[in-house]
Amino acid sequence: MEFDLENPLDNSHALLQWDAVASLFHIESQHTPSHTYFHSLKASNFNISVRRELISLISKFSCSLDPLVSYLSINYLDRFLSNHGILKQKAWALRLLAISCISLASKMIKPGYSAIDTQALLINDGGIIFETQTMQRMEGLILGALEWRMRSITPFSFLTFFITLICVKDPMEQVLKKRVAEIIFKSQGEIKLLEFKPSIIAASALLCASHELFPFQYQSFSAAISNCLYVNKENMVKCYNVIQEVVGMEMEEEECVINEVSSSGTPVNVLDLDHKFSLSSESEKTDNNGGIAIVVDDDEEEALQEKKDFIINKRRKMNNNNNNQTVHVSRMAQC
Repeated sequence: MEFDLENPLDNSHALLQWDAVASLFHIESQHTPSHTYFHSLKASNFNISVRRELISLISKFSCSLDPLVSYLSINYLDRFLSNHGILKQKAWALRLLAISCISLASKMIKPGYSAIDTQALLINDGGIIFETQTMQRMEGLILGALEWRMRSITPFSFLTFFITLICVKDPMEQVLKKRVAEIIFKSQGEIKLLEFKPSIIAASALLCASHELFPFQYQSFSAAISNCLYVNKENMVKCYNVIQEVVGMEMEEEECVINEVSSSGTPVNVLDLDHKFSLSSESEKTDNNGGIAIVVDDDEEEALQEKKDFIINKRRKMNNNNNNQTVHVSRMAQC
């Protein structure tokens, strides 16, 4: 049966019934790494580097798959490492663990996924290829560490519930959910978030997205979520601040790329340009050295400038709100 991260209990007819919602909040801690795992990462740069390398491998192997596969794989990874301990930094062992997490996540999300599909990912990568029996043994170790709790409760499991609290309707509901999902995906690698429950991450990501998309309604939205009986307000404030840091770094990366494109006449990587801004009509010309340079026409320059202006205005808005952030947070804590 196909697994839906937004409805992990497979109770589609009662997704928003209070008994189903209460069950999610009650058992979510069973699907998260232990606090000792979080502290072990904080205490050791080696442990952080191993986790970072494993996440990089998962991202590389799963780049052609549904993004939810990557997210669920990293969830399995953290829960496995929390129970089993950090592996020695041996390339083959890290590779085996990463691909095994992807295999299990793919089997949950995509019905009919098989070992052949996993082998194909390894072949396409061009590195070490493991026998099916070897991967099955690794998968068995992971399943044991997870106590066979494969229907992970993640921040996505709480989005529908929290959105109903702030009463956002379509089509803006879908816009909001998309931005929240982007923030959750982007934030997963941040070890500070391992300290928080999935529901707190969901609420905090929703507030961050609301602050961007509905700045005038932000106060009422934060009050509605803060008043939820299941939300620890102090933890939500801490988590919100961590996610804001991640979002800020994301904006800095975008701004750097835009500045590079708009202020330089040097050749730009077409794939990077297309990935970042979905430019649709690059034209090519040969430069004096025989290389390929990108010619950006007037429409594209205008699109780039609009994107740049958007990020600058967004940054200015965030900076202006920094002075008010304490007020916002204190209000959230008092609700």
